[in-house]
Amino acid sequence: MAQVAIPEALPSAPARPATRRGSGAGDAVFAALCRASAALVLVLLGAIIIELFLGGLPAFRAFGTAFLASTEWDPVQDVYGAGVPVYGTLLTAVLALLMAVPLAFGIAFFLTELAPEWMRGPVGTAIELLAAVPSIIFGMWGFFVIVPLMAGTIQPAIIDTVGELPVIGSLFQGPPFGTGLFTAALILAIMVLPFIAATMRDVFLQVPGVFKESAYGLGSTRWEVMRRVVLPYTRVSVVGGIMLGLGRALGETMAVTFVIGNANRITASLFGPGNTIASIVALEFGESAAGSLKLSSLLALGFLLFVISFGVLALSRWLLRSRLKG
Repeated sequence: MAQVAIPEALPSAPARPATRRGSGAGDAVFAALCRASAALVLVLLGAIIIELFLGGLPAFRAFGTAFLASTEWDPVQDVYGAGVPVYGTLLTAVLALLMAVPLAFGIAFFLTELAPEWMRGPVGTAIELLAAVPSIIFGMWGFFVIVPLMAGTIQPAIIDTVGELPVIGSLFQGPPFGTGLFTAALILAIMVLPFIAATMRDVFLQVPGVFKESAYGLGSTRWEVMRRVVLPYTRVSVVGGIMLGLGRALGETMAVTFVIGNANRITASLFGPGNTIASIVALEFGESAAGSLKLSSLLALGFLLFVISFGVLALSRWLLRSRLKG
């Protein structure tokens, strides 16, 4: 019978690295610091919400639910309503996204699929540098460059053409002052464009090359690859970038204050003046006495802006979650 050779010693398992003395305590301290940092964010967020709500509580008590829809803002009579600034905030933000998102997608598509290698770096850097421009610079540029251009060329041309059409024409009528809701939305679109475009470009570059190569191998065009492969793969990040731009559009202050016209009334025309929550707070906060009903109304507007921003972000997360489950 053949004998089976038995090795003298089995190979031993690789030894575990020596544990440094005190590493357990270091891990515990690091974990505690991380938990404290996360808790600090929640505490600060809660403190801001509570402070704004308590500051605006006298206004809510004085005007009730009518404060949300009232279009009156009369410091002489001490009567205030949030209807005009809320309307202006939502309208300018939505218009800004309608203008910025297609442009941002076109920029990202060009940089990732069409542009030559030597052009992608400089153009991408220019887009990122645009995001670093202070909002006050955008406001001054808008006031001294865009407003005269709108008043002298763009608005008269639109009023004479689109303004003559039935139904939709009422949105583009009125005197061409240059300032107004449309101009504010245009400035906001330029401001949020680099954030959305840079986010789209970065996430488009993260798509595995084998996915796109497989689609090209099946005869798909560049647009079909983008629509059927890249966008489904990156839709969560793309929507996140759009929400990032929306957050800045909702809370932008100085740039909007320069060009929106600062009038407390609602007009049917997009060329008419208006106000946003941020712009009216910036204009009138310094003129409000401590403890006055006007100051309370401004704090209530700040609370409403926070609620609007939170509601928009929560809605986007819910839509994304429902799409992913579907």
